[in-house]
Amino acid sequence: MLEIRVCDNYEAAKSLILDYSKIKGAEACFVSLDKELADLEGFYKDGALLLGYEENNPIATIAIRKMDDNVAEAKRLYINPDSRGRGYARHMLNAMLDKCRDLGFGEVRFTTKPEVMSIGYALYKRMGFEELENNAGTVLMRMVF
Repeated sequence: MLEIRVCDNYEAAKSLILDYSKIKGAEACFVSLDKELADLEGFYKDGALLLGYEENNPIATIAIRKMDDNVAEAKRLYINPDSRGRGYARHMLNAMLDKCRDLGFGEVRFTTKPEVMSIGYALYKRMGFEELENNAGTVLMRMVF
């Protein structure tokens, strides 16, 4: 069972985000990683950083960053490899969407690389995210509420 909380352990969040940053092919997603990790709380101010827990062990992240008053950017969806295959990504995405609505956003966007994250990309499509553009294999997607 997955329990999702607003971040209450920034060291665990940093560790999960660092693990995510090591995925081969995902390097371009982490251009501002040092700045982000230096101040996670400030980086996601006016948004949120969510942690997913399995038996009180932090195993998943997803973050929301404010782009403007109506649009948020979702970032850092990551499930620890040992906990994959249990539907947790969908739970994390639904928690992120609920939090975006609670924060008053009307749209959420994110970028993904389908050739690197094919399972996630297929899930986003099934959940109703629409593709806005494909720039050299990096896809911008969104959902409007």
